[in-house]
Amino acid sequence: MGKFRYLSVLAAGFLACFSSRAEIFHVGTFNVENYLEQPTAARPRAKPAEARAKVRESIRAMNPDALALEEIGGLDALMELRASLKADGDYFPYWDMVSGSDTNIHVAILSKFPIEARHAYTNDTFLLDGRLFRVDRGFDEVTVRAPDLSFTIIAVHLKSRLRERRVNEAEERFEEARILRNIISQKLRSDPRARLIVLGDFNDTPDSPAMREIIGRGRLKLTDTRPAERNGDDAPAENPRYAPRRIVWTEYYGAEDSYSRIDYILLSPAMARYWLPAETHIVTLPNWGVASDHRPIVAGFDTHGATSP
Repeated sequence: MGKFRYLSVLAAGFLACFSSRAEIFHVGTFNVENYLEQPTAARPRAKPAEARAKVRESIRAMNPDALALEEIGGLDALMELRASLKADGDYFPYWDMVSGSDTNIHVAILSKFPIEARHAYTNDTFLLDGRLFRVDRGFDEVTVRAPDLSFTIIAVHLKSRLRERRVNEAEERFEEARILRNIISQKLRSDPRARLIVLGDFNDTPDSPAMREIIGRGRLKLTDTRPAERNGDDAPAENPRYAPRRIVWTEYYGAEDSYSRIDYILLSPAMARYWLPAETHIVTLPNWGVASDHRPIVAGFDTHGATSP
């Protein structure tokens, strides 16, 4: 009997250890490029069936528990995508969407976790060259409840890089960035332990004034997760001032025949404690460009904290 009692104790210890293991979850972002059910005057082409199928394939490859979407059409387009994903066996019961001054494309969030709170930033304005502007797509904020952990997502799609006659697009994007940074700073000053994930299509490179403004500095600085391809690259940076030489571009800009990193997953100091770099990457698929001119990115998190609190 002593032997069986010993084995029982071992089994109980193993089960206790197993039950206390952290839950890993993933949060991603994907600009799905004109995911419209019906064409509009400004965007005269609905999303073809082949492209929609590739979007779904990309999302399945991400396997996110929460997903920010940029360039989704109206509510009908979002519901069609949810239904199609569900038919593929990938169900997101919870969702949110905001509509800014751009009435053609929107920012949305899909979640497998319950949404506890939501807030839409759609009326924020700024002055530029003596004219009043409103943030084009707004910011979508939701607080979700993962196992043993709640956190807040702020989904973003800043002003595009397309040159327009009204004002300089980079200056307009910087003003949107300032508004976003003010939202982030207010939250972190109010609660330094706030767990924030700020993600989406920021339409600017890491060295730009807009991105430097959003990431911030000092104790309120956000962590740039910098997802990269899972292609075997693991060499450290040769120059300590620079990041490692991994493939991190997220968008192909046809007008300039260029590849840039303009999609981000940024973390507040408190949320960064739960981040798992090994679970963070760019999704790479053959013919990825059929889905979108952007590649999806995803970050992994450990609900019990990957590092000490």
